[in-house]
Amino acid sequence: MTDRKPHDISIETWVDRQIRSAQEAGAFENLPGAGKPIPASSTDELAWVRGYLRRENLPSDALLPTPLRLRKEIENLRDTVAGLRTEDAVRAEVRELNRRIMDYLRIPVGPVIPVSRVDVDAVVAQWLRDRDALVRARAEARRAQPAPAPSPARRRGLRWGRRRP
Repeated sequence: MTDRKPHDISIETWVDRQIRSAQEAGAFENLPGAGKPIPASSTDELAWVRGYLRRENLPSDALLPTPLRLRKEIENLRDTVAGLRTEDAVRAEVRELNRRIMDYLRIPVGPVIPVSRVDVDAVVAQWLRDRDALVRARAEARRAQPAPAPSPARRRGLRWGRRRP
């Protein structure tokens, strides 16, 4: 296919020729939605956004106003820090969240929704309790498992030393 239309051909003829050559080459085969009706247009002006998020498997949290997104992060903070390994990493995560909260509080954008800072020490204390409980549960699970049976002793003879006639 050429990128530019030749000057001696009308646009309609040139476009038709491009489409026909693409069809012959099979460029339109196996496309998603082929043979299906076009979805009815919705009166909702953001229907395309929801469709895009659904098609791309993206979370809809990015569409929330800043204070709601921050409150959701605060709500999910315990799960967020659960995967961290060190206390310093937990403190850094909470400090970063508090920095974003302070940035919002300095210049609020969007609806006025109260958002307060997170107590770093309280989050670290909860993380330590959760981690200790997880360590205890793993230790109990290991103790509950039966010891593996010893493997049978292997012959230590030299197998490669014998030759066949």
